[in-house]
Amino acid sequence: MAGATIDHLIATTTFLAAFFIFVSLFSQTVQTAVIYQRHRQLAIKCSDLLDNMLLNPGYPADWGKSNATPTSFGLQDPEFSQYKLSPFSIMRLNSSVGEPVYYPKTGLWYSNITLGFGEFLLVPYTEVVNYSTVARLLGVNGSYGFQLTLTPLVTVNISQVQARNPLILKVEVAGTGSPLSNALVDWCFLSVSGQGSYPSYTTDYGNATTDEEGVALLSFPGVDGESDSYALIAYARLSGLLGVGYYEHVNHDENYVVPFIYDFESRKVVIAHSFDVHGGANPAQISYNATFLVLTEDFTLREIPLENSTGKINYGAGHPYKMIQIPTYNPGILVITYRKSAVETGVISMPWGINSLGFSVTFGGNPFGREWVATDIRQVIVNDLPYQVKLALWDLRGYSVIGRWW
Repeated sequence: MAGATIDHLIATTTFLAAFFIFVSLFSQTVQTAVIYQRHRQLAIKCSDLLDNMLLNPGYPADWGKSNATPTSFGLQDPEFSQYKLSPFSIMRLNSSVGEPVYYPKTGLWYSNITLGFGEFLLVPYTEVVNYSTVARLLGVNGSYGFQLTLTPLVTVNISQVQARNPLILKVEVAGTGSPLSNALVDWCFLSVSGQGSYPSYTTDYGNATTDEEGVALLSFPGVDGESDSYALIAYARLSGLLGVGYYEHVNHDENYVVPFIYDFESRKVVIAHSFDVHGGANPAQISYNATFLVLTEDFTLREIPLENSTGKINYGAGHPYKMIQIPTYNPGILVITYRKSAVETGVISMPWGINSLGFSVTFGGNPFGREWVATDIRQVIVNDLPYQVKLALWDLRGYSVIGRWW
């Protein structure tokens, strides 16, 4: 009798253990299925959200060219359809990568999309559209986090091969992971002279074709790559693809000009002295000469004269900043040459329209450390320049598989 009871207890215990193991495994399977469904829904939400950003211009439709805060968010160029984006709406996105810059003479902080010395894009926080505003307008605030990245499809890298006269520059053109051979490269070479009260410049234009490795060598007789200040802007195109590259060499980078976007609607740009922005050891007065370049239909750069294009700027209290106005809403490049002395010169540039110098933009939150991140991409056109747009989306509520013994 005792043996039968023990056998019964053992059998019951074994049954219960097996039952609870089955229930635990079944519960974990169900949770895995639920999470899979949530991941699938997140991927669908990511795709829908990306199209919503790219296939409508927002409201007002021209918010990228004005000082208005949009009441509906979208990046599509209002003058076009499909995946064609406004270069000015993208400019107004608050960068989540560059360190903000403060300029005491305006008392403002600036969103920083600068690529390095000589390539500035600084937009005041009073003009940018920030992450929380866009999340609220898209209806995902508190539910989803996202990061939007825009990157040119064609990269054009320029480097110096030979400095001594003749100057030789190498232009390397590549697509997504491979060089572009037989690409036509149209270039504009700007050489700076420090003679006179204001810096002057000369521009030369030409074209070349890349070899099998996607490389074109450009020679500039009469230019000393060590002592002269110059800039090269190169546009490469092949089979409907277009890319842009920029390279500058300056012989003086201690005192220079820094351009700040002042107002989108009036197209005004502040010209600041670098000492008031970044400081320095030996500040000095500098003079400048500004010009505006636009890309024509035949892929050459055309100069548009500016009012008040020349001036002198000093540092410190009692010396206000200068102001120039861009004459058009057509995307282009603001090029400013500067001079401290006849032999101390330089050149800097600022895109008017994000595509003009092929700037990349990262906007939104940081997906690092998230349990699951859905991504989707689109190929778009930003004023003739092809970009890849990537959206990363994650659920702020969080979820995970939980397995346990009962």
